[in-house]
Amino acid sequence: MITSFEPIIDENCKILILGTMPSVKSLEKRQYYGSKQNHFWKIIYGLFGKEVEEDYEKRKNFLLDHHIALWDVLKSCDRQGSSDSKITNPAPNDFETLFNRYPGIKAVYFNGSKAEELFYKMVLGKIAQKEGLLFKRLPSTSPANMMPFKDKFEQWKSNLSSGWLP
Repeated sequence: MITSFEPIIDENCKILILGTMPSVKSLEKRQYYGSKQNHFWKIIYGLFGKEVEEDYEKRKNFLLDHHIALWDVLKSCDRQGSSDSKITNPAPNDFETLFNRYPGIKAVYFNGSKAEELFYKMVLGKIAQKEGLLFKRLPSTSPANMMPFKDKFEQWKSNLSSGWLP
């Protein structure tokens, strides 16, 4: 059984980005998107025209400074390796408490199709629907997604910049 991390969030966050479950490398490093092959941090920093900082605490603060929260759909699961397709016995995080505690969240972006699928299957029907909350799937930043970086970045940029980012 593996477990996810606590969310990176504060009361100023407007955007929530949801992954599925941290990779083996991320779990080892105790960092969201800890694998250098994952494009998440490069995309997020690139949206603001910045270079990725190596220090993880600075990365977390960068998200919060830009009103972006980060979490995973799953609280725990069994999984061999890092592939979302290998997930068994998934248990979701407590989104009802999260949305009640952080009412400023206006948009939820899924980092890939598996995060979206699990959220809709395991969470959405069990929480009170917050009026006006936007849900949108973005291409996975995982190295398993063979889409070229440029295309991933453009899709993230076009979706997140529409009213949420500069």
